[in-house]
Amino acid sequence: MVNNHQKNIATFIHLSTFSRFIIPLGNFLGPIILWVANKDKSEFVDAHGKQAINFQISILLYSIVIGLLTVPFFIFNIFKQIDFININAFENISINLDKPSPLLYIGGAFAGLAVIAFLLELVFIIKASLTARDGEFFKYPLTINFLK
Repeated sequence: MVNNHQKNIATFIHLSTFSRFIIPLGNFLGPIILWVANKDKSEFVDAHGKQAINFQISILLYSIVIGLLTVPFFIFNIFKQIDFININAFENISINLDKPSPLLYIGGAFAGLAVIAFLLELVFIIKASLTARDGEFFKYPLTINFLK
């Protein structure tokens, strides 16, 4: 039977990921500190701590991949206006807003995907916190299990 203290610790493990808005890397530090301090006391807290940390590491990896896919499209869109053969091309650089490149649309789609992923992350963290408060186990979707 899971007691209220264990439910509260598991809930705060999930909610501590919001500390990233105040402390750099708080989304990793908060859950890790709470999990390490309480993992031996309860299997319930241990499971929720692992899930929260695995989800944050997975989100970091997904963000890096989206970022690596997005940046080249914006860079290619900027440099397509430059003629690298002509040394004096830097005087003629202009941004044409009338006819954007398809590369800009692709990069913008990846940026939109990143915004949607951020909003889903917030929803999943809140859902996990509420589930932990109710004394149930929660499994984040699309999470890579680094800690088992």
